[in-house]
Amino acid sequence: MPEISKRKKAMSVNPLKASQPVGGALATLGFDRAIPMLHGSQGCTAFAKVYFVRHFREPIPLQSTAMDQGSSVMGADENVIEGLKVIAEKSRPDLITVLTTGLAETQGADIKRCVKEFRSRHPQFNHIAVVGVSTPDFSGCLESGFAVTIADILDELVPDPATAGTRPGTRLRQVNVLAGSHLTPGDLEHLRDLIEWFGLRPVLVPDVSDSLDGHLVDEDFSPITVGGTPMAEIQTLGDAAATLVIGASLKKAADILESRTGVPTHRFDHLYGLGATDTLVQTLAEISGNRVPDRLERQRAQLQDAMVDTHFMLGFLRVAIAADPDLLNAFSHLIHEMGGEVVTAVAAGDGPALPRVAAAAVKIGDLEDLELNAGERGAELLIGNSHAVQAAERLGLPILRCGFPLYDWVGGYQKSFIGYAGARQTLFDLANLVLATNHHHEVPVYRSIYGQKPPEEVRDYPLENKAHGLHPTHAHH
Repeated sequence: MPEISKRKKAMSVNPLKASQPVGGALATLGFDRAIPMLHGSQGCTAFAKVYFVRHFREPIPLQSTAMDQGSSVMGADENVIEGLKVIAEKSRPDLITVLTTGLAETQGADIKRCVKEFRSRHPQFNHIAVVGVSTPDFSGCLESGFAVTIADILDELVPDPATAGTRPGTRLRQVNVLAGSHLTPGDLEHLRDLIEWFGLRPVLVPDVSDSLDGHLVDEDFSPITVGGTPMAEIQTLGDAAATLVIGASLKKAADILESRTGVPTHRFDHLYGLGATDTLVQTLAEISGNRVPDRLERQRAQLQDAMVDTHFMLGFLRVAIAADPDLLNAFSHLIHEMGGEVVTAVAAGDGPALPRVAAAAVKIGDLEDLELNAGERGAELLIGNSHAVQAAERLGLPILRCGFPLYDWVGGYQKSFIGYAGARQTLFDLANLVLATNHHHEVPVYRSIYGQKPPEEVRDYPLENKAHGLHPTHAHH
């Protein structure tokens, strides 16, 4: 278990974390016909929207209650109620999440009471799911905001088995998947394929691989999400054969779903590397009763070969990582599995995964902490989001981009790190970064003493002049 040190500085220097409302919005964007509404100033929402647009390079539906000076002092409940009414009338979504910001929390907003007030005033919109979530941006990080939003959505919308008539195992092939914030759309796309290879039907909650995978649609712009987990699927979660939970941060959400439905739960901290993927594959084989598909056997053998090919570069490699807890934990175990060492581990916030990180110490801090500690401890490679690139440049180290946001790298959101195939490509990427900037693992070049350059006076003589013993200066006479 690593030593975990809390934040002690009075301010963040070169901040690492993205805020809880951003995480809550990301979770909402994984549901079909949904829209997140941030309860705060217009600037808060605009800032979050810039993050999403630069990362996914897509138009992102976000709304704001547009708190101003007056509502910040006198109360902004009417902003919430009127905002919900306008969205419900104009966009007609299936799901609206109301996410608080630091301004609303400091003002003292009771977001769940505001939602109840909206329900009582406008019963004509009772068919629209509305979930209020407390996500102050002065605490937590993207991961915690994502996790609490999923937990509140499940708590509000998953029906009680007694009234809904659901029963575990009724849908023998259905597998619920609670997907953590560290999983990219590319990760979820691969995870869906992997589960389907066992003859199972996955229901991803949320499913950003369907809504934020960068596909073109018929409409130029939609005020709500296009793709994602349909609300109708939420009603069937209690009929599934099993639930897979990917990410320690979703512990509360998993507990809610299991207690509400009785569906057996299988929990995974991450799916990075050989060992973690083996555990997932074995679990799917047990749930489905089917043998491991040949293509997975092939991918496993390919990963093993990649581990052999890259261990010269990655064995004993000193790595510094800055990320949210689940992603930090996943990469630390992948590095450890290859014989490398995580000499600096910086987390954006606290989380259940931190005690399991494969490092001697974990610092809850910012990118200044990453840069200083990586330099002091002789790191040879950095892993982090686009905000860490400048730190890597100052240290003269290569960086593997991952996490959120990735604004200087096209298609980063679609990259897959999980499973045998994802781990294989990640090892190749890490090894190539090391080879491109650092050759200390290679055998030094041997230069024979007999291969030295000839003396200056006999170098570059024309062959015919050398034969006659002529000096170059006399060759033309």
